[in-house]
Amino acid sequence: MDDYRRIADVLAARIAAGELRPGDRLPPQRQFARRHGIAGSTAARVYGELIRRGLAVGEVGRGTFIRAAAPSGEPALAEPTRARVDLEMTFSVPEELPVLLADSLGGLLRPDVLGSALTPLGAAGTPALREAAAALWSRAEWSPDPGRLLVAGNGRQAIAAALAALAPAGERVGVEELTYPVVKGIAARLGITLVPLAMDEYGVLPEAVRSAGPLRAVYLQPTLHNPLGRTMTEQRRAEIAEVLRECDIYAVEDAIYGFLREDLPPLAAFAPERVVVVDSLSKRVAPGLTVGFAVVPEALGGRVASALRSGGWTAPRFAVEAATRWLTDGTVTTLQDIKRRDAAARQRLVREHLEGFAIESDPRAFHCWWRLPDPWRADTFVAAAARRGIAVTPGAAFTIVLAHAPNAVRLALSAPPIDTLATALATLAALARNVPEDAEAELGVGLPD
Repeated sequence: MDDYRRIADVLAARIAAGELRPGDRLPPQRQFARRHGIAGSTAARVYGELIRRGLAVGEVGRGTFIRAAAPSGEPALAEPTRARVDLEMTFSVPEELPVLLADSLGGLLRPDVLGSALTPLGAAGTPALREAAAALWSRAEWSPDPGRLLVAGNGRQAIAAALAALAPAGERVGVEELTYPVVKGIAARLGITLVPLAMDEYGVLPEAVRSAGPLRAVYLQPTLHNPLGRTMTEQRRAEIAEVLRECDIYAVEDAIYGFLREDLPPLAAFAPERVVVVDSLSKRVAPGLTVGFAVVPEALGGRVASALRSGGWTAPRFAVEAATRWLTDGTVTTLQDIKRRDAAARQRLVREHLEGFAIESDPRAFHCWWRLPDPWRADTFVAAAARRGIAVTPGAAFTIVLAHAPNAVRLALSAPPIDTLATALATLAALARNVPEDAEAELGVGLPD
């Protein structure tokens, strides 16, 4: 067995036995190498092997730490948490929602109408849905062509179909250096390699796309980026559009949070022939009964439609008929207004309870990014929050390279009742102001001999 693997096995056994505890910082690699009489390159491979096994996490400029727990086999954010206060999932169910949806669905439940709504449907959906969705999606002088709109079961399926159409297995797709966790799972299933792209306060950098090497596509969140809450300016969108043309690549634009901020045109307005816009009703309405959409350039229509069909990602007709009613009778517009006000109120709570901490967000978003204070680290903070009945998401869930996980957590603000959210934020703030329970480990005691 290679020396580095043998040493990694010894450390893994010590972690399993509890000798090395969550939050323990491993010594600098040079110190570890001297202590164990090995080469520096071997020490680097030992640490890399621990990270690969999910037993440790590397933080740029801080070191390598024992993870708080083994990573779950399920994709990040795949299921609702069992914690009492869910600050992981970004879904909003206002009190008015059930009544609004029930009133709208009444006519759909008549036997003759319901019978038609239970028949199969293709990737194009129905003309009525396409017209209604195109009207809703129009903003800032951009209006999608209903004829270029395809329908999926949800937004995730629309993303999967777009990526499947654009990037065959083995190809490379660029993504923001912090990205929507589900995209990582989609890429793994499709055999696509994700390439992290550097960002600044305005989103992904044009030069990062140019210098990334050959890409088949990029997946971007230009508006209210998840998890950072950043929004590209019009100038940045125009610059990215130019890079798409220059590099001869397509973009998948995730517009799922666009309804919370409609003051800017989508990236597609600057390069309609190069951008697939993906959206859904899961955030506007509810995740339990939703429809996904893709506004597709004419040259890609057949490929994306084929991917929707072959992937089994087309929408059921009942959901399409329900969505059409909600779109045409004003239900979705009413819910959007309610949720915008709700997001603003929840962001005010963040500013009130987390004042003084390194918080990044937008006052219109349903989430915020929290760079944790020393000596806290993301894994141990997530574990400590869970012991207090609060589920938050570690920064590692959003990274492409686990070894570069930021020391941060994302808070999803939309799920709990607003009074519960206020209490949870106050609890987390108090937690962050204290030294972690195992202060000696958190403060970075080196690996014992």
